[in-house]
Amino acid sequence: MDELIERAARAILESRLTLALTGAGISVESGIPDFRSRGGLWDRFDPEEYATIYAFKKNPEKVWEMLKEMEATVDRARPNPAHQGLAELEKMGFLRAVITQNIDNLHQEAGSRDVIEYHGNSRSLICIWCNRRYNYTDKKGEYPPYCECGKILKPEVIFFGESIPSSAMTRSYQLACSCQALLIIGTSVLVYPCSALPIQAKQAGSVIIEINLERTVITDQITDIFIQGKASERVSQVASAVKQLSRL
Repeated sequence: MDELIERAARAILESRLTLALTGAGISVESGIPDFRSRGGLWDRFDPEEYATIYAFKKNPEKVWEMLKEMEATVDRARPNPAHQGLAELEKMGFLRAVITQNIDNLHQEAGSRDVIEYHGNSRSLICIWCNRRYNYTDKKGEYPPYCECGKILKPEVIFFGESIPSSAMTRSYQLACSCQALLIIGTSVLVYPCSALPIQAKQAGSVIIEINLERTVITDQITDIFIQGKASERVSQVASAVKQLSRL
C-alpha cells in the first residue's frame, strides 16, 4: 500500500468526524470541464453577460443560451470512481458529509446522502418571482422553461451577485470547527467562503488531506498529506485502504 494512501486512510480511521470538500476537479473526469478552464463555459460565454443574476433578470432568454449547453453537459456526465469512493466512505461510516462547490448532482447520484452545496444544484429549477420549484426533468426540452405564472425559470444555482445559502455556510463552518480529518479534492480552495473552511479545520486540529493533480497554494501552508494524481484513482485508493485497514 502506498505510504501516503495509508497515512490518509489511518487519519480517516482515527477521526471521529471526517469531511470532504470538493471542487470542479472531481467532476472533470466525468466530462464536466472547469468553467474557468480553456474550452470551459467562461471561455465562450462572458460571465458578465450570462452568469450574473442581473443578466438573468434583464434577459433570461439570452442566459438560457448558456444554460442549455450547461444542462446538456451535465446530462451526459456520470459519477466517476472519486464520487463513488466518497459515497462508499459515507456508507461505511467514515465520512460525515461532502461540502461541494459543484452544481452537477454527481455526489448524490453516486450515493452520497449528506451533501452541502455551496453553489446550488442545476437539477432543480426555481421561479425567482413566485418561488415555485420544479425538477429539471419536468421541463426537459423546454428552452427556456416557463413557470405556471408565465415567468422564465432559473436553475437553482448561485449566479454571480447572489449569496451562498446561509444554511450551507453555517453548517459547513460548524462541521469544519469539529472535524478531525478534512479531505480536499479537486479544488485549490481559492474562493471565499470555501477558502476559510480548511483554515477553520486546521485551527480545530484537523488533519488536512489534499488530493489534486498539482500542488496548490494550500499545499505548503496547511496540507498535512498531499496525494498527487487523478481524483478518480486516488480517492478510490483511499477508500479501499480505509476498508482494508478497518478489517484488521
